[in-house]
Amino acid sequence: MAGAVARHVGARHVVITDINPRRLKLAEEVADVVAVDVSKSDLKATMGRLKMTEGFDVALEMSGAPAAFDQLFDAVIVGGRVALLGLPAKPALVDWNKVIFKQLTIKGIYGREMFETWHKMIAMLESGLDVRKVITHRLPASQFLDGFEIMRRGESGKIVLDWAAAK
Repeated sequence: MAGAVARHVGARHVVITDINPRRLKLAEEVADVVAVDVSKSDLKATMGRLKMTEGFDVALEMSGAPAAFDQLFDAVIVGGRVALLGLPAKPALVDWNKVIFKQLTIKGIYGREMFETWHKMIAMLESGLDVRKVITHRLPASQFLDGFEIMRRGESGKIVLDWAAAK
């Protein structure tokens, strides 16, 4: 979904990284993106194929996967912005020299921006952003545990729970 949003707001190069082939394929189906399995490919090589010489202006790390995190700071331009949104399964080492000397701005996510994000998303949806392909499953709310299991196995995009039957 982030790739579709980035493309919608005008990003020139949108590269999605993951280590799950199913999610990478979904990303390519949802938006015009380059999907990279960072357990097999290097972001620097992808940048070369895209004829990028300096790096990405913005990086959104959402997987928490060490393979993606390891390459992140090398692939961002000097003065770039990084949003850390994924939750690693265990603590990860960071080469703070790269962060400092590249003058990166790093941001996590917190609830105070939730309503601002909702308003921006509504505006994008109203201006033509189509995220229907991101929804891979629709389940009755009573099957929420099944939804979590599908997500845990990495076999989904977004899962929508239907609360109508829960009344």
